[in-house]
Amino acid sequence: MALDVGQADWFSKPGDSISVAMKRRGIGADTLAPHFDGGISDVRALLDGALAIDAHISSVLSDTLGGSAGFWLKRQEKFAAALERAVEAAGCDASEWVERVPMPAAQGRQARRSGRGLSEEIRRRMLFYNVPSLESWENRYGKICSETHFRRSMSFVPRNAAMLLWLRRGELESELVQTRHWSSDNLRDRLDAIRSLTKIGNPSRFLPKLRTLCAEAGVAVVVVRTPQGCHASGATRLVSGDKAMMLLSFRHRADDQFWFTVFHEIGHLLLHSAETFVDGDDTPNDQYELEANRFASDCIVPEQRESELLKLGANRNAIVRFSVSAGVAPGLTVGQMQHRGVIEHRQMNHLKRRWNWDEIEHVTV
Repeated sequence: MALDVGQADWFSKPGDSISVAMKRRGIGADTLAPHFDGGISDVRALLDGALAIDAHISSVLSDTLGGSAGFWLKRQEKFAAALERAVEAAGCDASEWVERVPMPAAQGRQARRSGRGLSEEIRRRMLFYNVPSLESWENRYGKICSETHFRRSMSFVPRNAAMLLWLRRGELESELVQTRHWSSDNLRDRLDAIRSLTKIGNPSRFLPKLRTLCAEAGVAVVVVRTPQGCHASGATRLVSGDKAMMLLSFRHRADDQFWFTVFHEIGHLLLHSAETFVDGDDTPNDQYELEANRFASDCIVPEQRESELLKLGANRNAIVRFSVSAGVAPGLTVGQMQHRGVIEHRQMNHLKRRWNWDEIEHVTV
């Protein structure tokens, strides 16, 4: 593969070139990881810019992804220079960068302990968000806070900051996921197969299958636990021209709520042009949400079977029989019955599957 060092002139972290090379060669993060001492952690750090390319890394990249070691070293050198120019140019906006652009709390505490100056804080934010200016950050992230799809007030409040950090971490994790080109038709074609996964109880079995099915349609499925202050359950976003992201938090860790969120986010992808949506407990029932809710409900209980659902009552055997014939897990049927007022929220919860974080986190990307 021929790589042009001139491609590195724009403000774009070397991880962007690594990601492109991985896609061209059909090499996933799990295939690349064994070539580095730090495994998948090193791959993640290279992609998000936290790990700089040195002589050893450039040699590994050349052997696995193509291009010369010199290309990869030059790529890092050009980006470092572009980053420094951007930091210098942002000097007059230094305080605004720190006040407006959130960073993960642990990193912020580390910065304060080490006595970093404003220039270093700007540099870290530019790296984290992969943007060269406050204007660029505002165009890609700041506007989310004032758009209706973000579901919060138009002011930049701490909860919005936590939501943005979760969304950005999802974007970074999505870079590890190799997908085909985004296609709403291909995603729609896989709905039945995705629906059948609801019957699988263990996340270690259904999550890889869900990722594969969605990746075939150009959707990177990533699971990221929400930071403090973020109450989101799911989000969708077009992370590049040919890749969409479905970000899931497993916030409630119950099968009815998890799978409703999955179908709700698929609804946004299919119905709303893969725009950015962040869904949580305080999501207003606007037109977009009502449409996505209806879509998710129909995925779980087909419209032609709704009348049967309304007659089931709090009868375990009847619920299980209905669920088997409908092709979904009983917990999802219970969730829909509770939502529609057929039974009370305290009834039949023993039919729902619930997971702990150990079961979830060991199968995240």
